[in-house]
Amino acid sequence: MELPNSARAVVIGGGVAGCSVAYHLARLGWSEVILVEQHELTEGTTWHSAGFVGQLRSTVTQTKMIMYSAGLYPELTELTGMDPGWRGVGGLRLATTTERVEESLRLAGAGETYGLGLSVLSGAEAKEMLPLLDVRDVRAALWLPGDGWLDPALLARALAAGAEKLGVRIFTGTRVTGLDVVGGEVSGVRLALGAEEWSVQADTVVIAAGAASGRVGRLAGVDIPVVPIKHQYVVTEPFDVPSSMPTVRDPDNIVYFREEGGGILVGGYIRNPEIWDTGHPLEEPRTLFAADMPKFQESWESAARRVPALGRTGIVKVVHGPEAFTPDGEFLLGETAVRGLWTAAGFCVHGLAAAGGVGKIMAEWIVDGSPEYDVFGMDLRRFGGHARSSSWARAKALDSYSKYYDIVYPGEERTAARPLRRSPAWVRHAELGAEFGEKSGWERVNWFASNADPSPEAREAPGGRGALEDQEARETRGDREARPAGWAGRVWSPAIRQECLATRDAAGLFDQTSFSKLEISGHQALMRLQRVCAGQLDRPPGSIVYTQLLNERGGIEADLTVTRLAEDRFRLVTGTAFGVHDAAWLRGHGLDVRDVTSAHACYCLWGPRALDILGTLSDDDLTFGYMRAREISVGNVPVLAQRVTFVGEFGWELYCPSEYGLTLWDALMEAGTPYGMRPAGYRAIDSMRLEKGYRVWGMDITPETTPVEAGLGFAVAKDKDFLGRSALEAAARRLACLVLDDPRQVCLVGEPVRLGGAPASRVTSGGYGHRVERSIAYAYLPAGTAPGDRAEVGVTGTWVGATVVAEPLYDPASDRIRHLPA
Repeated sequence: MELPNSARAVVIGGGVAGCSVAYHLARLGWSEVILVEQHELTEGTTWHSAGFVGQLRSTVTQTKMIMYSAGLYPELTELTGMDPGWRGVGGLRLATTTERVEESLRLAGAGETYGLGLSVLSGAEAKEMLPLLDVRDVRAALWLPGDGWLDPALLARALAAGAEKLGVRIFTGTRVTGLDVVGGEVSGVRLALGAEEWSVQADTVVIAAGAASGRVGRLAGVDIPVVPIKHQYVVTEPFDVPSSMPTVRDPDNIVYFREEGGGILVGGYIRNPEIWDTGHPLEEPRTLFAADMPKFQESWESAARRVPALGRTGIVKVVHGPEAFTPDGEFLLGETAVRGLWTAAGFCVHGLAAAGGVGKIMAEWIVDGSPEYDVFGMDLRRFGGHARSSSWARAKALDSYSKYYDIVYPGEERTAARPLRRSPAWVRHAELGAEFGEKSGWERVNWFASNADPSPEAREAPGGRGALEDQEARETRGDREARPAGWAGRVWSPAIRQECLATRDAAGLFDQTSFSKLEISGHQALMRLQRVCAGQLDRPPGSIVYTQLLNERGGIEADLTVTRLAEDRFRLVTGTAFGVHDAAWLRGHGLDVRDVTSAHACYCLWGPRALDILGTLSDDDLTFGYMRAREISVGNVPVLAQRVTFVGEFGWELYCPSEYGLTLWDALMEAGTPYGMRPAGYRAIDSMRLEKGYRVWGMDITPETTPVEAGLGFAVAKDKDFLGRSALEAAARRLACLVLDDPRQVCLVGEPVRLGGAPASRVTSGGYGHRVERSIAYAYLPAGTAPGDRAEVGVTGTWVGATVVAEPLYDPASDRIRHLPA
């Protein structure tokens, strides 16, 4: 079969991901799709996959992808007549510690919200299902009847056959030697077929080359942070293990196993993983490394304890091959910095399970402009420019692999490749005992240890506004009793409460330099922004507009503020991790975007004494209105002051050129301390924004939710057209605020919500509101749900009563925000 000179799309890679992308592109009606593979199909990383399929994952989207994949297999069988290799034997996930039992109960709650028919079993019940197990230390086990395993070669061949049935042309033995890029867009692929060289013109190219994806990306000058890591499993000799044996994961002992040919396949995630250090990964077909049984000893001994028969069984095969890991253990999907050049890579051992979903998402993204699911957590654009550093990517990937089976507690911070990006005031934060977290490479203060003292003397400096005596007593008692129960109280400090109360009673100073800041200018800036923003931006210079960017379905692609700095100049401020994503979305709709994040420090001064504090440093008029911006001087520092808040208190976001950042922080601290101001961190922000009902993109609002559903209809302009407007309809569900009956039971994310005893939703975000003394959660509920209605929330296996309430809980008339402090 001769290669064509042009194609609508070229898919690079003949593993399950590439075959699935090609199949789904063709299923959406694209013709002239070709797939090229340098070896034979599956001979990169697919062929040696252990094939486990666990439907319940840590994110909603991954779970949906795997559930979709399971539904795809009958379709493939009907289309091709081929067995895709699915073995639906169910799966057991064991828990041997109290903490793992808690994790299992949380997973079970999440499973209810997905409609997965899972059960929590005792150790004895798990043994009844699989008598081979020694369960003396098993405290609980999750039974997931929808789990199983796949034969990787059979799945890839079925996907390939399905693609060919739909018109895709597949060329094996065809090596990619170059990618042509013109004006920032991909224009073609250069190929070598034996001694013959060939060029194929195409304006859509998908890199799905597994561990070799990084090398292929570099042919076009783009960075795909895939790190090949050596992963090992063994297969025993047959000893009459039934083919119906469920898959087993024993994460406390970092081991997994299933039936294979009458024996057992045993794999594990070692604590000291090794990178495959080569500049040309997968150059040879079916690459394997020499067996390294000393490294595998812990996993094998764990398996032998769990299945004593293994101690009497020989190993007949060792598979030690490369797996494509990523810096955070999540997939790498989406469009690269070169327009039209896409990637589907970095599947971190569990890509086989999600292969169908990967193809669906990628095809929808390419054909329709956005996929059905929220994929930001897998979007290649979640990383900043530092992701091009191989040393950074390696350090993060090794850390991710070595802790793959560890329990990830909410709020827990990893330390690999840190610190990296730091605010000008970082040194002052460290001096104050800041507990740092990391986001998109930025070091951000979670809380200050120096604020942990709850005493009135520590809380009330001279000149501060005191609380009533009985309120002080209640708050001091609250500090003793405020630690949430269970997981929510594991990564916690009483400083969080003190920072919230100081912001309410005096002021808080927050370093939000990590905000992503984007600038758009030019004579067409307003017109083009008006098209992509749902809010009305045609307002005088100095105006601030809170708005969303919507996709064609009306889903929220970004949530940000737009400040009109001049007639033809706008600054967009979005979340720390979202700048690359949001800039790419805007550029994809014809806007010229300049990322100025690193050019400006940003400190937020919020609270009733904020006007007094800033007034000691500035001779400018500070009484300008809410959602307005003005250039002022703070001491000797030029500042753009924006009258906007994310905590529900009076004050400003204060932007200055980065070189002034340390000076500005010092000036604000010196001026604010006599008024009772405290420096504060992101955990306090999150508590206070919940009390005000402020949404967070990626949690409360996503590309799968509309402004109408999210209660953000007030931010949608009624007097203009914009992208996604035609899709906005009356909502069948609305984001609702819940207050839990037990204030010490605090939601994190993903807890199941029941109405009338029936599953209804999952928690999008939750926490404790220290100003209102309530445990707060948000969830999408049927539109007819009203304040006063009762619900139940599953918090780590315990059903807690809750009441739907009107929002916001704190300062419902927003008097503290809109008016000058008394």
